[in-house]
Amino acid sequence: MSGFGRGGRGAALLKLLEEPPRKPGSSSNGGQNGGKNGGQQQGAETIPKKPPPTGLSFGRGFAPLSKEEPKAEAPKVLGFGRGLGALTSLQQPGKGETKTKQEPRKTPSPPSDTTQQSRSPEAPKVGPGGDARFSPPRVSEELSERVKGISFQKQERGTAGREVSISANYIPIRCKNKAVWQYAIFYEPEIDSKGMRRRLLFEHSDVIGKVRAFDGSILYLPIQLEQKVTVFTSIRPTDEAEITVKVQLVKTLEPESCTHLYNVIFKRIMRILQMQQVGRHYYQPKLRIPIPQHRLEVWPGYITAIQEFSGGLMLQCDVSHKVLNYETILDTMSNIFKNMQSNKNNYKDECVRELVGCVVLTRYNNQTYRVDDINWDLNPQSTFTLRKGETLSYQEYYKRNYDIDISDGKQPLLVNWPKKRQPDEEITPIHLVPELCSRTGLTDKMREDFKVMKDLAMHTRVTPNQRHLSFRKFIENVSSSQEATQELADWGLVLDKGILQLKARQLPSEKILFKHDSIIASAEADWGRELSRNSVITPVDLQNWLVIFTKRDQPRASDFINCMKEVCPKMGIHVGQPIICTIQDDRTQTYLTKIRNTINPQLQMVVAIFPTSRDDRYSAFKKLCCIEAPIPSQAIISRTISQKQKLRSVTQKIALQLNCKMGGELWALNIPLKGLMVAGIDVYHERNRPSIGAFVASMNSTLTRWYSRTCFQQHGQELIDGLKVCMTASLRKYHEVNHCLPEKIVIYRDGVGDGQLSMVATYEKEQLSECFAYFDDYHPSMAIIVVQKRINTRLFHVLNDRPGRENLENPMPGVVVDHTITRRNWHDFFLVSQHVRQGTVSPTHYVIVYNSTQFKPDHHQRLAYKLTHLYYNWPGTVRVPAPCQYAHKLAYLVGGNLGKDADQILSDRLFFL
Repeated sequence: MSGFGRGGRGAALLKLLEEPPRKPGSSSNGGQNGGKNGGQQQGAETIPKKPPPTGLSFGRGFAPLSKEEPKAEAPKVLGFGRGLGALTSLQQPGKGETKTKQEPRKTPSPPSDTTQQSRSPEAPKVGPGGDARFSPPRVSEELSERVKGISFQKQERGTAGREVSISANYIPIRCKNKAVWQYAIFYEPEIDSKGMRRRLLFEHSDVIGKVRAFDGSILYLPIQLEQKVTVFTSIRPTDEAEITVKVQLVKTLEPESCTHLYNVIFKRIMRILQMQQVGRHYYQPKLRIPIPQHRLEVWPGYITAIQEFSGGLMLQCDVSHKVLNYETILDTMSNIFKNMQSNKNNYKDECVRELVGCVVLTRYNNQTYRVDDINWDLNPQSTFTLRKGETLSYQEYYKRNYDIDISDGKQPLLVNWPKKRQPDEEITPIHLVPELCSRTGLTDKMREDFKVMKDLAMHTRVTPNQRHLSFRKFIENVSSSQEATQELADWGLVLDKGILQLKARQLPSEKILFKHDSIIASAEADWGRELSRNSVITPVDLQNWLVIFTKRDQPRASDFINCMKEVCPKMGIHVGQPIICTIQDDRTQTYLTKIRNTINPQLQMVVAIFPTSRDDRYSAFKKLCCIEAPIPSQAIISRTISQKQKLRSVTQKIALQLNCKMGGELWALNIPLKGLMVAGIDVYHERNRPSIGAFVASMNSTLTRWYSRTCFQQHGQELIDGLKVCMTASLRKYHEVNHCLPEKIVIYRDGVGDGQLSMVATYEKEQLSECFAYFDDYHPSMAIIVVQKRINTRLFHVLNDRPGRENLENPMPGVVVDHTITRRNWHDFFLVSQHVRQGTVSPTHYVIVYNSTQFKPDHHQRLAYKLTHLYYNWPGTVRVPAPCQYAHKLAYLVGGNLGKDADQILSDRLFFL
């Protein structure tokens, strides 16, 4: 198996691709079932011992998997992503052989280059001692698993729905150059300083040219040097030492694949346009919008990213806004001290509670930092040591470098801990002066202030036409700048003069089923009014329930109880007189004691009316009702039921929530797929706490009853380790309810970025698939779909086709796009599922990372759209499928309030709404 990488991995994988695909549930040795291997009985289900692996295995090393030699010609398998490009070549050149200009030599890239992967197993020769960064790529186990479930052929399109014209915030880019050449740079002796490395290399601009991109070790050129290895000699100016600079060709890149390089070039263009980088994006401080009444200002800017899509190379561009506070952090600390009425001893604790976790901007260099701590032992007069060994104070440092005079020499310093780039890396904290830091974003208090949010929305909620105008202005700024245009032309790039226009499909409106009636959802996908007039599908009568409140809230509680008795019968829910508990004070312990003394086995629901919103009281209440004495519970803030003109609509929503928490079902849709189980997965992260993974799965054919589980894992870990427990428990519960197991399983995975798609397709898919072996002769088909809602893609409905004068509006719910702006190596689509009345609607991105079902694109798209109708906390569509939203609510409750798993008695009800 020589010539296919280390251990023959490529050859074995090539052999695997030549074999017929294995059917879901069958073993690898020709499709024989391995389910019936004996085992022990547990209840009504047989749990066999796990059969030994047969046929091909996917452990470490592919060499022992096959003793046959690969065929002379490898099949043309396109689009395998990282490391598998070697399989596309029919013949590999030997040493000393070269390819023609039409077929440039491609050699492996270093791991630091994520823009283009190797298409040849042959590695370039490296300098003395070798460089591990340029070692031959290995075919990973991760990708071998991906091959089993994913088809890399051209993505099919759906056909359901009517065609509509839309625009998207993508600007096509054309590449005139034939290639981009990547070189590795070596220095002898080694040079540590990146600045010195650049200086010594750029002395030879007469050879390498003035158009280049160099990060200290990798050099990109739009031209090819005459020799594959070019050696220069430079003199280091600091000590007159002779330095040998070796420029070695690594590989020739196709222009469309150099997205990493093009994004670096576009950062230069943003600086040419006099934009300032704040965090990841660029803003225009000269166009700042002051909001003096709230001591805020808004910086407009742009989010840009160049990527290769199924429709070619495009620049994704979106409008962004950065909200900054006039006040410095020192002003905030002074105000905290002034507002403390009695006990000044808690000043430090209040500052930590208010500031730790927030993000600040240092205006002298426009950098953002997260505040991790406050060091009360240091101040601007404290000293520190520079890299060169010089010791000076913070006051002297800022005066010398930025000509800034610090007025308060006694203020404590803020602490920021940079993230580790390597696990064993030693990091030192960054100390910031509060006087020089401004808070970014909004505080919780600001978010609760209606006037603040309303005034901000006037500038940050941009309509489709306003957004389109910003895109045109951006394109004009680039085109009118000679320096920016030249920067693009040097690399052979041409930016289109307008945003992308394409065709989408509008899916048909769904039929909403109630107990005795049904309706067609409106164009806005909202049926709240109809819901209040129709009986819910499965009403749960509320006969034995407890309402607890303070004496001050007694009138509001009475109005609420009377309104419950009035609105619930219209929805088919009968409400009896509750047990009323009036307490004298609002102390948390008073509430808990009274509830403990009142709970009995016949009690169905506990409703607590709190005078104010307090996280500690809410958490204590939920811990009591979810862990200590499990019972469905509902917390209501007194202010919510204080306005009589809104009391009826508020009470209707609360009544529906109570019905769900007791196991009721509100509405349903027509789900034609039989034997289907859908599940949602999400993860909750909180600083310095374990992460919580939540798993919510459907238990009936109409996808209206749900079973939930949670698992704990390491802080910050996104990929879930405990999926096997959650999935197995859900399958057992499904069997208990339906007396059979599901034939098709669709998993919707929320909270995963682009960099983790492959890991979800392998690591989490492995855990889920292993659960099937615990059931006798059980081989269901399964699909795993990653749901991404925090994306920068924007879609606009085009009302007319006049170029440059398009009239745009938000697309209606049900618009789906599955071409042109989708990924090249994944099956994915964008879906607009909700209606917005202000600003611009954001579509949701669905990426099918694993699929062994026979579903067509229409099946996936229609099912995802149907599931956005089934979130019972809102009588309309939501951005993500209902199981994802349920998993999010569950993970947030367990991670933010409970701190441990809720009692399993509640697991078959939506107690977390």
